[in-house]
Amino acid sequence: MAPTVTDATGQSGASGSADASGTTGTATSSGLNAQAGTSRQAGATTRTVTELADGRELIYYDRGTPPTARAVADLRPLDAVAPSSEVRQDPMTGAWVTVAAHRQARTYHPPADECPLCPSREGRLSEIPAGDYQVAVFENRFPSLAGEPGTHPVPPALDDPLHSRGPGVGRCEVVCFTADHDASFADLDEDHARLVLDAWTDRTAELSALPGVRQVYCFENRGTEIGVTLAHPHGQVYALPFVPPRTAKMIDQAARHRAATGRNLFDDLVAAERASAGSLSAGTPAGGPSADSAPGDHPEDSRVVLAGEHWTAFVPFAARWPYEVHLFPNRRVPDFTGLNEDERAEFPRIYLDLLRRFDRLFSDGDRQVRAPYIAAWHQAPAGHEDELALHLELFTVRRTADKLKYLAGTESGMEAFMNDVAPEFAARRLREVGQAGPANPTGPTPAVDPTPATSPTPAAGPTAATGPAPAPTAQEAQR
Repeated sequence: MAPTVTDATGQSGASGSADASGTTGTATSSGLNAQAGTSRQAGATTRTVTELADGRELIYYDRGTPPTARAVADLRPLDAVAPSSEVRQDPMTGAWVTVAAHRQARTYHPPADECPLCPSREGRLSEIPAGDYQVAVFENRFPSLAGEPGTHPVPPALDDPLHSRGPGVGRCEVVCFTADHDASFADLDEDHARLVLDAWTDRTAELSALPGVRQVYCFENRGTEIGVTLAHPHGQVYALPFVPPRTAKMIDQAARHRAATGRNLFDDLVAAERASAGSLSAGTPAGGPSADSAPGDHPEDSRVVLAGEHWTAFVPFAARWPYEVHLFPNRRVPDFTGLNEDERAEFPRIYLDLLRRFDRLFSDGDRQVRAPYIAAWHQAPAGHEDELALHLELFTVRRTADKLKYLAGTESGMEAFMNDVAPEFAARRLREVGQAGPANPTGPTPAVDPTPATSPTPAAGPTAATGPAPAPTAQEAQR
């Protein structure tokens, strides 16, 4: 169930219903409905809602009772934000494209001592007025979408079907995972990761209730190779006024699967992947997720990386990226608000383990190479809660420690992906670098993956093809 949000007077309401004057509410993901000022019991998440100097909303999320400094005023002389964007529909595909020219002026790779996501300190005021925080969420100062959703609906294409457009209304929020500038999500402990999950759930509940919002999208971009402009560990939440192309394709495929089989696509997908791991996917032993067993215990063609009692992570059969993992709750729910307490309790261990495996993929004893990645949380859009499923799509653009995956002409121009790493090989590598194992596994060298890759190998540049390449060996995957 979704965390319960209660304001300081004990009145339950929708998340974000508190005013912007520093009101403290409580989000209790365990359903205990604890009030502000209670002890720091497990599962109690408290939020404090306030405003930045230009009127944007800022929310602090804390375990237990927050410090009184959470409501500290933002003293910066900021002008009110007046972003201007619009959405335009591609007449050839039906996809909506956001045009937001004002984002050209956004902050770009500032030095660490000028990071706008670090807590404020004497002589240096940031987006976070407090001197410390656990998790903080605020409206983006340079949003792609802004304005009250539902107040300016996208007009239908009547007299000009080739040029459908509308105002870029919606909401874009920044989620700061920790005050530690040099940390990463993978460095958080399980209780802190659970706090982030509570924040995601709270934002999903509030934003999805706004009129005109079709889908709430939570995601993290990490690494300069991805294009991140701020190094501080953070993610974003978008309240979208349209259904994006990838979700639209999932809706279509789910409908086709239902018509052909009478069953849900995502139920069948998760069941099939778990079955491929045999008895290892039956449940979670006391020591941790069953996929922590030795890599050799898995069937050779299993794509399962982690199989817990409530969550399953696997490399998809038709993975687009060299290392791509999808994480599903075993029980289908439409979004974060549908998770029960058992699923929320297991999530931090599974998710942190998965992120740490990505960081071990390209590291060895002498060199640590953190994987740049995108962690994309797919939630069912409005009207499709009965068929679509909450899940994570996590992928890195790194092929090896020294090579990146660049989109070739077929991929950027035709959306036809070609993968240099066979999904079954990627799954074995991710099992090998499990939480109990070293970054550079010792012992017998795994056999070369027998499945030939179907994508071309870059030669003189990222788009130069020389023909089919063999699947990489374990040694190449570490170089």
